[in-house]
Amino acid sequence: MLFIEYPKCSTCKKAKKWLDENGIEYTDRHIKDENPTVEELAAWHKMSGYPVKKFVNTSGMLYRELNLKDKLPKMTDEEVYALLATDGMLVKRPIIVTENYVLTGFKEAEWQEKMKK
Repeated sequence: MLFIEYPKCSTCKKAKKWLDENGIEYTDRHIKDENPTVEELAAWHKMSGYPVKKFVNTSGMLYRELNLKDKLPKMTDEEVYALLATDGMLVKRPIIVTENYVLTGFKEAEWQEKMKK
């Protein structure tokens, strides 16, 4: 299991604590130091079943600075992947990647359901 996070993010800290408390092993990856590639984002998006917007950090400063609220609806998935691949701070986090599923953000009930099977 790959756990992609920004260590200063409070949601990421909560998610990591939850993983640790539940004895779930993972490989940690710092999203700013090792930004997801276009190929990774495309594969994760396809595997997740989520709309592409679920991979965008809509609460970040960069999202507001780039006026993405207005631009995103007009962008293709490929354009979104390319944009997200330019800066890890644009990507919703944390992200969990396994062989079978991808999760974005931390919703404890969703994580519990997916990981406790």
